[in-house]
Amino acid sequence: MKTEQFRALHEGEPFVIPNPWDAGSARMLEALGFLALATTSSGFAFTLGKLDGQVALDEVAAHVRSLDEATALPVSVDLENGYGADPEAAGRAVEVAAEAGAAGGSIEDWDRDEQRIYEREHAVERVRAAVVAARPSGFVLTARAENLIRGHDDLDDTIARLQLYEEAGADVLYAPGLRTVEQVRAVCESVSKPVNILARPDLTCAELADAGAQRVSVGGSLAWVAAQALADAASAIRDRGDFSMLTAGSPL
Repeated sequence: MKTEQFRALHEGEPFVIPNPWDAGSARMLEALGFLALATTSSGFAFTLGKLDGQVALDEVAAHVRSLDEATALPVSVDLENGYGADPEAAGRAVEVAAEAGAAGGSIEDWDRDEQRIYEREHAVERVRAAVVAARPSGFVLTARAENLIRGHDDLDDTIARLQLYEEAGADVLYAPGLRTVEQVRAVCESVSKPVNILARPDLTCAELADAGAQRVSVGGSLAWVAAQALADAASAIRDRGDFSMLTAGSPL
């Protein structure tokens, strides 16, 4: 099963889990030799002509299903805050994602509607509900502490939250926004579960792994690299009638 395949990756060597935004990019990343895939909420929203946070759970489920059917790789899905503040919503989101074929996924402690970080106790309850929902399928649950990308630059609180999420049963821990090797090391040394790190242009995979990262994701970055290439080529055509950038063929 893909869930077993995905879980085993977290027990081996550190690995990169890139983030496709559609079935085509998923197949490309599989062909390039990656071992697992993760969705990007912002990149997928872009394919629907929406902003990040405007996508509904049923749309995410359809997206997961398309990626699962497109490749043989396990897929981890960004479930944002579980599409609701209540613990029951987080649990339901996990169930829906697992039914759609996801091998894992993440629940975060940021309420986009209210623009706030959940209080610790409530955030832990949400993780517990997601853990219960994940168990029947073996779904690999990642718990995210959003402080550092939501205007709360408090590493101590972030670490404390990750420790609580570990105690609540999360399989993987994730604090997007860590900026230095020292911060990565501090987080990884504070918990015993595998840690996912969001890649940065100024840090290498080797540096992150040496600091303790088990998994490295890229978020929406690959989608925006592709979108920027499109914008650059289209702008050259519009402004100068320049078609010189249209030289790339299929890379596979």
